[in-house]
Order: sequence, then C-alpha cells, then structure tokens
Amino acid sequence: MTDFTLNAQVRSDLGKGASRRLRRNASLVPAVIYGGDKAPLSISILAKELAKLLENEASFSHVLSLNVDGQNESVLIKALQRHPAKSFVLHADFVRVVAGQKLTATVPLHFINQESSVGVKQQGGEILHNINEVEVSCLPQDLPEFIEVDMANVEVGQVLHMTDLKLPKGVELVSLAHGSDLPVANVHAPRVNKDDTKEEGAAE
Repeated sequence: MTDFTLNAQVRSDLGKGASRRLRRNASLVPAVIYGGDKAPLSISILAKELAKLLENEASFSHVLSLNVDGQNESVLIKALQRHPAKSFVLHADFVRVVAGQKLTATVPLHFINQESSVGVKQQGGEILHNINEVEVSCLPQDLPEFIEVDMANVEVGQVLHMTDLKLPKGVELVSLAHGSDLPVANVHAPRVNKDDTKEEGAAE
C-alpha cells in the first residue's frame, strides 16, 4: 500500500531570499498550508521526499498526511511551482482537509478499452483525448484516485462528454455544477492521404 505521508517542519524565516537559501543550503522546499479554521502555516519539506511522493500520480488526488513537527495535518496538494527549466519543485501549496466538509480536487482520467474500441478496431478511427483530468467535489472519504473513461462502445464521430462519465458515489463534477458539459474524448475518422487518393484514381 502506498504511503501518502510527508514530514515537514515549521519555518519562521520567510520571504523570497529565505526561500532561496532554504533550497540552496538545506535541499528543502518551502511550502504553505492553508484553509480550514486555522491560520496559514509556513513549512519546509525535504526536496527528495516530496519528489519521491510526486512520482506517484495518485498523490495529486489523495488526502496526504503531513507530519509537521509531530502534529498531523490532513491536506491536498493545491499548487506546485516548478523550476521552468529543470522541473523540480520550488514551492508547494497545501490545503487542509476537514472531515465532514466537501473538498474540491483535480482527479486524473484513465482511458480504458481504447484499442478494442468499436470506432478504432472495427471502423479504423483514432481516439482523441480532449481532457486528461477533471475537478471534482466530494467528501474526503469519497475522493477517487482516478475516474475511468470506457471507450469500448464509442464509434467514429461520437463524442463522450462529462455527463457520460460514470462517477463514484458521492462525487460530483465541478464543471457540470456550473452548467458546462465539456467534451472528454472522441473517435475521429482516419486521415486520408491525398497521394493515396490520387493513386487510387489513376488505377481506376
């Protein structure tokens, strides 16, 4: 079972200069925890521990246990600021998870049965993903690690929308709540090569 736990410590030396020193001298990532009925808390996390956690896609859609100087905080990753060239994390934002209160989180989509899809296997079409993640609203215990998108019966020219997704119990899509039924994926007809068309015409 994956361990979604991080160790952190409170930091009092704040500001951009302090954050740079933190990353350079101690290989620590500055971060902040906010939300709930508590004040924002500035913390630091070992860069290598955070990097290892982020290797798991589920860490972005899972309630994390953040151990801050011996005190446990249940949080979600809200935002990551990465280095533009080297991709390592420069700063992290965590939002507190409160039991009994709905949260919003971004959850990845897992597309299944793509190769055996009617539109691909029988009709020669190609699958296009319009989106690869969705924002959901639910109670903490109902938060899914991912949502499956079954492409098995999708035909050429057919578009799957958010309303076509099968959601776990207690989970709602934020976009639908705002009246936006976005396209998720579709199967489009294969491209016809003009040179092939000319050759077929000449052969006739």
